[in-house]
Amino acid sequence: MPEADRKETSAANKPKSAPQKAMEKLGLLRDIDLALHLPMRYEDETRITPIAEARSHEGEAVQCEGEVLECRIETRGRRVLLVKISDESGAELLLRFIHFYPSHQKTMAVGARIRVRGELRHGFFGREMVHPTFKAVVEGAALATALTPVYPASNGLPQAYLRRAIASGLSRADLGELLPAGVVPPTLPALRDALNFLHHPPPQARLSTLEDHSHPAWQRLKFEELLAQQISQMQAQRERALLKAPALMAKRGGLHEQLLAVLPFGLTGAQQRVSEEIAQELALPQPMHRLLQGDVGSGKTVVAALAAAVAIDAGWQCALMAPTEILAEQHFKKLVGWLEPLGLKVAWLTGSVKGKARQKMLDAAADGSAQLVIGTHAVIEDKVKFARLGLAIIDEQHRFGVAQRLALRKKLAAMDLEPHLLMMSATPIPRTLAMTYFADLAVSTIDELPPGRTPIVTKVFADSKRFNVIEKIRDEVVNKAAQVYWVCPLIEESETLDLNNATETHAELSAALDGYVVGLLHGRMTPADKAAVMAEFTAGRISVLVATTVIEVGVDVPNASLMVIEHAERFGLSQLHQLRGRVGRGAVASVCVLLYTGPLSDTGKSRLKAMAETNDGFEIARRDLDIRGPGEFMGARQSGAELLRFADLQEDSVLLQAARRLAPQLLDKHPQAARRQVERWLGAKAEFLKA
Repeated sequence: MPEADRKETSAANKPKSAPQKAMEKLGLLRDIDLALHLPMRYEDETRITPIAEARSHEGEAVQCEGEVLECRIETRGRRVLLVKISDESGAELLLRFIHFYPSHQKTMAVGARIRVRGELRHGFFGREMVHPTFKAVVEGAALATALTPVYPASNGLPQAYLRRAIASGLSRADLGELLPAGVVPPTLPALRDALNFLHHPPPQARLSTLEDHSHPAWQRLKFEELLAQQISQMQAQRERALLKAPALMAKRGGLHEQLLAVLPFGLTGAQQRVSEEIAQELALPQPMHRLLQGDVGSGKTVVAALAAAVAIDAGWQCALMAPTEILAEQHFKKLVGWLEPLGLKVAWLTGSVKGKARQKMLDAAADGSAQLVIGTHAVIEDKVKFARLGLAIIDEQHRFGVAQRLALRKKLAAMDLEPHLLMMSATPIPRTLAMTYFADLAVSTIDELPPGRTPIVTKVFADSKRFNVIEKIRDEVVNKAAQVYWVCPLIEESETLDLNNATETHAELSAALDGYVVGLLHGRMTPADKAAVMAEFTAGRISVLVATTVIEVGVDVPNASLMVIEHAERFGLSQLHQLRGRVGRGAVASVCVLLYTGPLSDTGKSRLKAMAETNDGFEIARRDLDIRGPGEFMGARQSGAELLRFADLQEDSVLLQAARRLAPQLLDKHPQAARRQVERWLGAKAEFLKA
């Protein structure tokens, strides 16, 4: 074996260090990855402040230097290392270490000169710092010439190691300008200059513009990223326009009209409008890629059923996929009730369907006799074959990973066709996000609730009022024959969290409501047991249902008029809104009680305040976006990577508009530059935007 090959093989087989593994976990694999891993804050190590003049406001650090006068361990309940230093001003500074090692004492021995940095406070013994950073220096040792970056890291990845790796990657990375002249706004710096500045800002740089990302260097990165994202979206849109899909025409007097005739209710104006939008797009020979959004209880399921009727009437199959078995079963029961009387065959496919029953369903999907297949993620398994899949409907689309959505689209690959795709969400998406994350996606919105729905009153109580809430439950059950949900955030998942789990709450309510049935529903139960409990609750034989968030979506019990959400501060805003939507589904006045345990964080206060002030899902979504930011709101984590790392869709709307205007020009006139722009900034994430 040649010497060079032997060295390469040896390097490949060498075990990776903990920092190397941690860097891989953070996705820091290429030089460009390192160059784009930006500091989350900076430390100013460019100046020494005399101890006598040292001041620091809360959260701010100051750097001092001096000679160690005293280094001793004090034991008062616990061991504390106390180090006293003094500088040329004659002033003294006490350093206090609660966690320390023998090496600390060695470095800070009496007579040593050390440089320390930390938050200064005035304690009982004068000026002091608790757990400052420190290092031994010689008198006159050089100071840093730029602000010191502090990077997002993880366990096993020291800042010093990460700084060296990033500096090395930054020097090697290909940061040449990819965009033609005139594309980048003239007020923004070159990309390499922007990155060098952000990694090593000079001492005179205004920290405020770095931390709020308003500095021109930050603006350059945001512009580049938004442009790559818009190019990718537009490219996906153009590629989809070249794809072929079955043209599904609604027939006069066909299943679509027959279903409308047998429904026990009339459609709202909004339902009629979105049904027509969907039917018009299904009739085209290009694949529909549409998001159907509407608030909790707005009637998305019947719109989906009407779309399925169009597809089936045209001679094609339809698949409907839901994230949980409870929700899938809810759909199954509704759609069977509506469609089977019209002569349609509906198949049921989830993980709990086993053996011969499962094989029967698989055969029915494969030979086309099952015109509609409803289920969970089991629908997209490789073993599931469709004879002619024309329409795929995904409910609560944000609960599925991107790879799962892509897999469903590939079910027609053998026919060189794509199924039409209808995604549904009860988490309304603000317009800016829909236009950006779903630039290639048509959006239909049901912005009207069916008549007869009573507004839900939301009340917020501290956990100290728990007894009063239980009394209110007793009144609802005994005097009004109503039904109640009590939702708990955990079920025996963590001993470290001081939470009442569902089991304890079930026992507490059972004792308080002697003579009435209190049910229990949680994620560890078998699907059959869950279904049995839900059936009892739906039939009215269970008065109070204690549950974890397995009842978050899809459950429809009109007689349930009271919802109690325990530890409401631990739920996200959209999740709280989804849970609240389980009541108020009939004509009975309904109440949602949010029980919280203090002290509340600012985020917790904002969530509970929003819930108390509005029932409007679109307003809830807007506030949720303000609280969480676009990455988390869109469920980007489910795709394994946040799609936008630097830009903020609300704050950077001017840059977004520029990127949206420039993207088609680059694709048309400079396709190579457009492709390289997407590769640099999105890499493999570009695939996610196509889902």
